[in-house]
Amino acid sequence: MRRAAAVGAGALLALAAVAATSAEEASGAADGPGERTVPDFLGLGLWRVFTRLDRRTRLDVHDVSGRDRRVLWPSRWQVCTQYPEAGADLDRRTTVMIGVVRRGETCPPRVRTARR
Repeated sequence: MRRAAAVGAGALLALAAVAATSAEEASGAADGPGERTVPDFLGLGLWRVFTRLDRRTRLDVHDVSGRDRRVLWPSRWQVCTQYPEAGADLDRRTTVMIGVVRRGETCPPRVRTARR
């Protein structure tokens, strides 16, 4: 009897996951190109970028301190620059570029990201 309950619960969870994914894709499909916009990430933690962007959005993260460090733990970094700017249209071809420094460091003055 226990196994049947476990299988039933597993099947229910699988169906819920499929339904959530379908609803997410349907809402994404309802938003036509130009209806999604880039949020304002400046001054926020890098982890917030990962949680606020759609999982299908291409993301380029790099250290703008001049030390060329690898960004491994998102919770230890803060956003200094972003391209495209907040409010810009976000479509499937857009790559969001985020420049970061370690938490506690100051952002370099006049840092600009290269446009691709």
